[in-house]
Amino acid sequence: MIDFLTLQPGALIACALVLGLLVGSFINVLAWRLPRMLEQDWQAQARELLELPAPTQGPVYNLMLPRSHCPHCQHQLRPWENIPLLSYLLLRGKCSHCKTAISAGYPATELTCGLLSAFIAWDLGFSAQAGWMLVLTWGLLGICLIDLKHQIVPDVLVLPLLWLGLLLNSVDTFTSLPQAVWGAALGYACLWGIFWLFKLFTGKDGMGYGDFKLLAMLGAWGGVAILPLTVVLSSLLGALVGLSLLGLRRAQTSTPIPFAPYLAIAGWIALLWGGQITDFYWQLSV
Repeated sequence: MIDFLTLQPGALIACALVLGLLVGSFINVLAWRLPRMLEQDWQAQARELLELPAPTQGPVYNLMLPRSHCPHCQHQLRPWENIPLLSYLLLRGKCSHCKTAISAGYPATELTCGLLSAFIAWDLGFSAQAGWMLVLTWGLLGICLIDLKHQIVPDVLVLPLLWLGLLLNSVDTFTSLPQAVWGAALGYACLWGIFWLFKLFTGKDGMGYGDFKLLAMLGAWGGVAILPLTVVLSSLLGALVGLSLLGLRRAQTSTPIPFAPYLAIAGWIALLWGGQITDFYWQLSV
């Protein structure tokens, strides 16, 4: 099987596409349930700290239970209603029970995950780098969705990926271990410094601490070399989207805009093509 995938790029890309669709379905669940699980945990910690009685134990709620269901009528999805992308098309975007429209965000996430996975397989081939890059891509996609919907960057996703990046680079998977360690440290310090300079001059918080950790995680994967491009590109993306929203009057200057998606996109690009982009820039500058 390994030899077949190595020699048949088309089969590898098709497998990555299908796998990405399946993982995308799980990312939908993750983005919906994890923030609520974290909120329950924070409330439990607060009650314990305040020495309040524990609430009545409700039904189990985690990434596995309860089973997938319609959020409007609670209809439990049957297996054929839970096939990534295909079920949405077969159901014509509506719940089979109450006929309420299903958010197009669900199939969009699945399709995005599938296409990104297929692209990585095409770009990196059958390799350890491709496998780990898939893991990073899936993690970044989940982080982006959660930040867009809830404006939080969960430590439970970022920190394991940070440590994974350091462990992978202990055997030079993407960069050397010293580069990865310095990338993590300087990635955090860079945004931490920008945060406090912004607060010093404006008295406002420009970003959250989760963004510091996210850039540290990206630095742990790609090393110091990807940090400048990641910061510059994410800033440009954020500014472009922010100005577009202001122009369309869908946001005000005081409207908070999640920054993690721009960091994730920029870091993903820098990890794959940072060297080529930097070389191209210097060639134009000479």
